[in-house]
Amino acid sequence: MEITVIHGQIHRGSTYHVSEALINSLKQSPDDQVNSFMLPLDGPTYCVGCVSCIYKGESYCPHKDKVKPIAEAILRSDVIIIDSPTYCLDMSGQLKTLFDHLGYIYMTHRPNGEMFTKIGVAVSTAAGAGAKSVTKSIAKQMFWWGVGKTYRLPFLVKAKNYQEVPELIKAKIAEKTKKLGCKIQTKIGHVKPGLKSKALFKIMSMMHRGNTWNPIDKNHWESRSWLNKATPWRG
Repeated sequence: MEITVIHGQIHRGSTYHVSEALINSLKQSPDDQVNSFMLPLDGPTYCVGCVSCIYKGESYCPHKDKVKPIAEAILRSDVIIIDSPTYCLDMSGQLKTLFDHLGYIYMTHRPNGEMFTKIGVAVSTAAGAGAKSVTKSIAKQMFWWGVGKTYRLPFLVKAKNYQEVPELIKAKIAEKTKKLGCKIQTKIGHVKPGLKSKALFKIMSMMHRGNTWNPIDKNHWESRSWLNKATPWRG
């Protein structure tokens, strides 16, 4: 099993510890591989809006050297964990910056067929409000990538750092991450996209049949026979 975790902040706070607890519950053997990225250290600087990734190809992104390793790790992995502390009721700016750079793999443009069988987990914590909306935002990004099944782990920790999180809440985190880890293990290799994802894929297929504005996108769909009846999943 291969796991990629993207931490939306460089410090090892409550959100980081939730993700680590989930990873520990997922790992079953020494052969399991974990790719870990911490933002902003391992991520790109701000997207400059040149749209080269969309109209020319991702290799034309001025920040491709930082984006490519993350995109490749995501594509290889069975499970994708993306976390962010709650900053002003939303995800961290550095995580949003990464999402901005990965717009070219949206179903609107050039989705990867492998994504439709992957599992995603969105994680966030907050001392007060906001963690639920952050995990919803992260999950929305993974949906547009085509990720077949996405779970959310928001926690109200009532503390400014992990050391001060009440023991009852830490116990709840341990219980939920262990339970979700066991659930994910049973689903690896058996995931198919839901009806909403399939419907969006169909709409995008119909759109690209008449695509005269972006030859790169259209060729991506056409070369995979997605403009006809073929789909990235079976059944």
